[in-house]
Amino acid sequence: MEFDKDYCIKMNDGNKIPAVGFGTYSPDAVQKSKCEEAVKVAIEVGFRHIDGAFVYGTEEEVGRAVHEKITDGTVRREDIFYTGKLGSTFHRPELVRSCLEQSLKKLKFDYLDLFIIHIPVSLKPGPDLSPMDENGKLIFDIVDLRQTWEAMEACKDTGLVKSIGVSNFNIRQLEMILNKPGLKYKPVLNQVECHPYQNQTKLLAFCKSKDILLEAYCALGSQRDKMWIDQSTPVLLEDPVLGAIAKKYNRSPALVALRYQLQRGIVVLFKSFTRKRIEENFQTCGPPSVSI
Repeated sequence: MEFDKDYCIKMNDGNKIPAVGFGTYSPDAVQKSKCEEAVKVAIEVGFRHIDGAFVYGTEEEVGRAVHEKITDGTVRREDIFYTGKLGSTFHRPELVRSCLEQSLKKLKFDYLDLFIIHIPVSLKPGPDLSPMDENGKLIFDIVDLRQTWEAMEACKDTGLVKSIGVSNFNIRQLEMILNKPGLKYKPVLNQVECHPYQNQTKLLAFCKSKDILLEAYCALGSQRDKMWIDQSTPVLLEDPVLGAIAKKYNRSPALVALRYQLQRGIVVLFKSFTRKRIEENFQTCGPPSVSI
């Protein structure tokens, strides 16, 4: 995997993606209230890759932050690489463009740099992004994701998105798209949870063999939300091996974990609402040929 002078990687459609991105997932109201300022700080520090999603509910905040930094001369729109995601209630082909257009309206953008299928699980269409039945169970929908992909391809053809990809897809699901009759565009990347405790070795090898980038979210370890993880699970940044490496090279455990992924050819996402941590982890964008 080759990085250019701006620390970007060329995707299989010829477009480039910055190797380090800033995440905007905000699981609660407190974090959402801090999202706009955090994005502004990230841009000031040097991040040019911003990762968002329709279901995050923060695209208006992200858009305001980006436009403020454009207005004050820090960046131009073409300097920012923004990723949006197709919500699971919009998988039916006739709904795909609607999700995209709603994101564009919230962001006040003319286009997205990357638009990806957020999760390969379809949910009942409607205003509720997590539709539940009377027993509190998710209400699923039956959609052929190959048809969803054709609608994604159509969005690319309109110019409303520059690149298209997927997220949380396993090898079988990727093969389903790649082997689709009449495939016009391959996914440029697959965004998945990836860190030293879940290093996705087989998936990474498969993606490389198909010229598809792997992009890591939760690159600093699984989020500690009780909904998603057993609280007795070890905390990655407290791992003694990671700590020893960090001490040896006079770096933080977080910086080591992020650099580990970059040296494997993986695009990494990082999230924080603290300026100090944002500045520290942007150090990952040092010369790619130099090991820490």
